[in-house]
Amino acid sequence: MYTNFFGLNEKPFSITPNPRYLYMSERHTEALAHLIYGVTESNGFIQLTGEVGTGKTTLIRGLLQQLPNNVEVALILNPQLNAIEFLGAIHQELNIKLPDEKSSLQTLTASIYNYLLENYSDGKRTLLILDEAQNFSFEVLEQIRLLTNLETVRQKLLQITLIGQPELRTMLAKQELRQLAQRITARYHLEPLSQKETYEYVQHRLKVAGSSTSIIDKASCRELSRLSGGIPRIINVIADRALLGAFSSEQNKIKPKLIRQAGIEVYGKINNEGLKKKEWLKITGFFVTAMTLIGITFLSSDFILNKNSFKSKNTSDINQSEYSNKLLPITNEESGVILNKIQFENLLKNKILETTKNAAFKNLFSLWDIEYKPTKRKACEYALEKNLSCFFHRGSFNQIEKLNRPAILTLQDNDGEIHQVVLAEINNFEAKLLINENLIEVTLEAISKMWFGEFLLLWKPQISEIKSFSPGMLDEDIAWVRESLKKILGASKTVENLEYFDGELGKQVRQYQIVNQLSANGLIDQQTQININTDIGITGPRLKKVK
Repeated sequence: MYTNFFGLNEKPFSITPNPRYLYMSERHTEALAHLIYGVTESNGFIQLTGEVGTGKTTLIRGLLQQLPNNVEVALILNPQLNAIEFLGAIHQELNIKLPDEKSSLQTLTASIYNYLLENYSDGKRTLLILDEAQNFSFEVLEQIRLLTNLETVRQKLLQITLIGQPELRTMLAKQELRQLAQRITARYHLEPLSQKETYEYVQHRLKVAGSSTSIIDKASCRELSRLSGGIPRIINVIADRALLGAFSSEQNKIKPKLIRQAGIEVYGKINNEGLKKKEWLKITGFFVTAMTLIGITFLSSDFILNKNSFKSKNTSDINQSEYSNKLLPITNEESGVILNKIQFENLLKNKILETTKNAAFKNLFSLWDIEYKPTKRKACEYALEKNLSCFFHRGSFNQIEKLNRPAILTLQDNDGEIHQVVLAEINNFEAKLLINENLIEVTLEAISKMWFGEFLLLWKPQISEIKSFSPGMLDEDIAWVRESLKKILGASKTVENLEYFDGELGKQVRQYQIVNQLSANGLIDQQTQININTDIGITGPRLKKVK
């Protein structure tokens, strides 16, 4: 929406955890050091706590990227489990075959123990990360304690990291949990950012998003620090709204007044003396819930619309006549007129049955010369049968242009109805959307008013299965990456093992990402693979430029 205006590659203040945006303040550096120490020293039990929105989950994602190759990880995100379900979840995360007696705590624990012994014999370590640990029941916490008894004479077989809000410290201080608390060898509490750190945090995120100028100055960051209490998630919420406000009023710099206005627009009237911590935390919880209802449109790697979140009717059960009272005059899409916001909304309301999930996938597959007939199978499962893969992301028009593939956009009109359309062509100001096999020309501004950034595209992988590669990995498909980059970048150094992701390959990947304006993280993720496919000439439709 505002990314082009500020010269950004993507939105810098998304509340979705992203390790690329991890700002390592002194507190975060210490916290990450505690986590890494717990893994490398096999100390058994680490506890990390922090207020809502201080960056705990993002920190964990950063940890996962730095783990040695010999560490296997089980990440449990759902605390609403009983003891049996909890042990079953560990089996699932570590791909351990479930025993026949699936309802026996003793049998499930023995199965995990045998697996941990095999890992230990193979020189591997096993890490169990438990997020939102303050919400685990006493029954599960006792089971966690028993898991810490799985050890050899030399070391613990399972390393456990508890992540939670401050309530976790209070809970573990209780008398009945003293045995569990005594097993924790390292504790760290993540504090909010200071005023100085808030400024550095904001500049860091802007830089990662592609900014080359100081969009938000120190005075504005001081105001941002005051209003947010140093909570990164709240900083993101206010800063994002301020950027949108600046874009709307065509201001290329964010002033303190805009920050205050953003706070008012997001949370209502703000006390000039600042909000109390508890009030901000309540606001954060409410906002995250609201964003979840708006943002979760793709589930289980497919493009599945959650109609209930928007109180939208199920169009598959509705006759077109039921929408007759909503039909408004529209500009004829055959006339070649570029639709503005009002005209575009009217068109969508007339085409409610032609902008469903299935209709969008039918149009997208048609660009790949594939006929798609909706069945009980998910569309992305159907794509795999055609040697294609779905890539879902939340970003900007700039990102879609760089990926250079037609994409399905999810739009929401002013009545709360959801529409899914295919972006087929684009330039700086206009786009052509494929709706019911017709190309509709619309201004990007009109689309932006209804688009929250979610998109899905199809691409053609050249490796055995969809996965990302990071330094230190050993995988047969890394040879394809080497060969592809050699074609694109030219000659490279001879290596003994083509399937090993060494430091030299990491340099090549970062060089390639910088040249192509991708996130220069050195990781061969799906975005990088899609870009490589384009450069080596893998066939498939491209995102055309509007003429």
